[in-house]
Amino acid sequence: MIFDSDVLIWFLRGDPEAAALVDSEREGSVSIVSVIEVLQGAKSNREMKEFNDYLRKRALQIVPLSATIGDLAATLMEEHALSTGIEFADALIAATARETGQTLATGNVRHFRSIPRLHLKPFRPKRQLR
Repeated sequence: MIFDSDVLIWFLRGDPEAAALVDSEREGSVSIVSVIEVLQGAKSNREMKEFNDYLRKRALQIVPLSATIGDLAATLMEEHALSTGIEFADALIAATARETGQTLATGNVRHFRSIPRLHLKPFRPKRQLR
């Protein structure tokens, strides 16, 4: 399973459902795009360090971008951006999940549901992010 940025953010903010989901996957992964999004949203250097420490400790596989993922993301943008409003980062995350054959765990199902052959695991936290 590959985790969307929002699931990681909920996890880092202490949501018990997010923790259970992330911890239940022995071989979980995350797109490098999600890593960058989480780091971008960090409120301090301490939060960035804690996130990087967690990635190392948990040994989540960070999936890098590739030419194939980039090409697929461009295709997804062409096919879905005007009709659904999918944005660049989400297209890259969706392409990563599809290219690696992994289910995408996300709280933003509406961002991804129109993409064919993308398997989704909807996630609902106990509380909403602020």
